[in-house]
Order: sequence, then C-alpha cells, then structure tokens
Amino acid sequence: MSSKKKREIISFKVDPELSKAMEGIPNRSEFIRNAILAALEGTCPLCLGTGILTPEQQEHWQEFRHNHTLEKCPDCRAVHIVCTAEN
Repeated sequence: MSSKKKREIISFKVDPELSKAMEGIPNRSEFIRNAILAALEGTCPLCLGTGILTPEQQEHWQEFRHNHTLEKCPDCRAVHIVCTAEN
C-alpha cells in the first residue's frame, strides 16, 4: 500500500466577480485550501460557524454559564470566557 494519503476532490462554483478577483493567483487550489483552513481555525467550537445552537447545545451552555462569564478584555477589547468556579 502507498503511504500517501488519498486526496479528495471538492469543487464549487463561483460568481464571475470572485473568478475575476482570483485571476493571477499562481496556485488557486493552494490559496483556497489555505483560506478554508484559516476560516476553520476561527470557527466557533459550539455552533461550528452556523451561529445557532441546537436545543441540546443550549442546555449544555446554560449549565456551563453557571460557573463562567463572558468578559471584555480591557487591553484588546476581545470578548472571552472566564471561569468563575472556586478552586
């Protein structure tokens, strides 16, 4: 057996404006792969980027919120989760 991983081909349609904007990119496949990986790294781990929690996820979130708060960092102003449970 080959030690190389089998690659899957995924294709998608783009509108003419996006196609035009991508003209001149030497390796569009690599560019698209890198853009998708970067976007996935920033995806919410709960909703997976949908912006919506299922009823079951909402239940878990409500339980989680008993010992956690959302706070804004005074330095960078990013909202983040802070654990308020006592050690």
